[in-house]
Amino acid sequence: MKEQVTLQGRSFLINSIFIAVNLTGLTFLVMGYHDNFVEQSTLFKFIGIILMILSIAGLILFRGRYLMSSVSRVLVGGLFIVSGLVKANDPLGFSYKLEEYFEDGALAFRIKEWFGLPGFSLEVFIDYALILSVVICIAEIVLGVLTIIGGKIKLVSYLMMIMMVFFTFLTWHTANCDKDQRFADHDTYAMTDPLAQLKIDEAEYNEDVTVLSTSSSEVVIEEMKTPQCVSDCGCFGDAMKGSVGRSLSPKESLWKDIILVYLVLWIFIAQWIIKPNTRKQNMVYGGASVVMIVFFSWVFGWYFPVFFGIISILGALWILRIGGKFLGNYYGSSLIVTVICTLMVTYVLMYLPLKDYRSYAVGTNLFEKMTDGINGEFESLLVYKNTITGETIEYSSTSEEYMASKIWEDTDWVYESMVQKEIIAMKIPSIDTNQFNPFVAIDELTEAELALPFITERMKDAQMKELSIYDVVANSTYEIPLEEYNVTDYPEDSYSIVDTVSFDNPDFTEIGIWKDVIQSDKFVLVVAKDLKKGNWSRLDRLKDIFALCKENNVPFVVICSASREDINAFREENSFDAPFFVNDETELKAMTRSNPTIMVIEKGIVVAKYPCRSTPSKDGFKTKHLN
Repeated sequence: MKEQVTLQGRSFLINSIFIAVNLTGLTFLVMGYHDNFVEQSTLFKFIGIILMILSIAGLILFRGRYLMSSVSRVLVGGLFIVSGLVKANDPLGFSYKLEEYFEDGALAFRIKEWFGLPGFSLEVFIDYALILSVVICIAEIVLGVLTIIGGKIKLVSYLMMIMMVFFTFLTWHTANCDKDQRFADHDTYAMTDPLAQLKIDEAEYNEDVTVLSTSSSEVVIEEMKTPQCVSDCGCFGDAMKGSVGRSLSPKESLWKDIILVYLVLWIFIAQWIIKPNTRKQNMVYGGASVVMIVFFSWVFGWYFPVFFGIISILGALWILRIGGKFLGNYYGSSLIVTVICTLMVTYVLMYLPLKDYRSYAVGTNLFEKMTDGINGEFESLLVYKNTITGETIEYSSTSEEYMASKIWEDTDWVYESMVQKEIIAMKIPSIDTNQFNPFVAIDELTEAELALPFITERMKDAQMKELSIYDVVANSTYEIPLEEYNVTDYPEDSYSIVDTVSFDNPDFTEIGIWKDVIQSDKFVLVVAKDLKKGNWSRLDRLKDIFALCKENNVPFVVICSASREDINAFREENSFDAPFFVNDETELKAMTRSNPTIMVIEKGIVVAKYPCRSTPSKDGFKTKHLN
């Protein structure tokens, strides 16, 4: 007679011990591959592999597959809900990350390389990145809920495995991307495209560019390129960077996905024996999953996922119970969770993320974010090689150990090279002033910018003055900078001032205002990453706020990534003569997701952010910020 499959298997206690040992072994295995445990790497790998082999054998022997799959369901379900939610909180940010992967030199180069398809491209998906972002976020949450309540587990296990294999491929690509690798890329240009003739001309002198074919309408160019490596997979959006101070490294992201694949594999293997939850099981699985969500919420410093997870799970179970013939099933559960997710995603797309993890969030001290970088420390090490054994040894050139060894006198050792060892890792500031530096070219200044007091003050540097001095003794004339003139160095009996000469400072070509933004008592910044695609339905309110700021001597500035021609056209078309400055679009995307957004900054601290649909009225803005 076939033995009935039960949750406890042959022994609940023993199987629970095997699961604990299995997860411990998995932890040791991951630590063995982590850069922080290089010295213990072999030991940790050995311990991890032994513990996992023994525990898996024990789970098979004591029929603990069902219990292990149940633990996996709790872990995977909770993580899927939180992971999907932090991306759904900022679907635009996730779409930007997808766009990076879809660039021709990113993920596509693997296909070009592996299958010999130099013309392959994923750039067609760039236009659909936001749609894909939303679909992936919602799918993660729905699959997480269904995993917890045991709904359509066969279908869910297949979908989860497909999703995790895909994500693991992405993180593997990210972790193993070599910036120095080269691949052949084919691009087709229309003959009317100015780039076509440039590439044809370049092929004459650049051996990396080859014209493959030409016709009256197009030209096909083969070009050797280097991959576009994505530094951050975006697995948890900006949540981890904003909460614990850094994102997972590419290698850590890969191992995170490998762990998930392993856990999903237990669910996949057990799919035939997993039944829909009973009411009691829903309480157990649901409660345990909420504990997991609480843990991840604590890590991310945001407890809304706890509320959202409970509502999603209860909503799925509620519709399952009262949905009737058409909705009283797991498709109905999926639908209700999708509706809940869609409402949230719609809200954050219309306004701003519920939780802002980026460096420009309300309450952020911008100056602190600009100065939280670490220069890093490095040590030069001399590498000597033993000519007999091939052994190498490293010495610091200034260490007592090196001087005492007198290794340079030993004929068995030869100097091989010098290497740099990282003592303290370098960290780029959260806000890089090379990226955030709104500026205007001197020859593009208008009356609107010149009306700002700090611009007027800065314009004093646009002119340089020199004194033309006549040397009586040498009977010659020469010029010196005005600030270098000291009357004691040029006595009247030997020197006389002939003239004062003014000329344009050749080094003064543009004015950046990032210091003015963080040093002003109050500064109103309108961030518009795209003038043409912005939502300007509240432009009249912006004009009122601009006028109000002028009355109260508060700087009001618009920063965008448009050309000066587009800026002037926008001003004229909308009768909006505010000061406009230019900044890199990538940084503008990081500053805000709404286009445009009002940021109110007081002494370097962001005190308020208003998305376009929440632009305050003149009186409301005055009451809150100018009284």
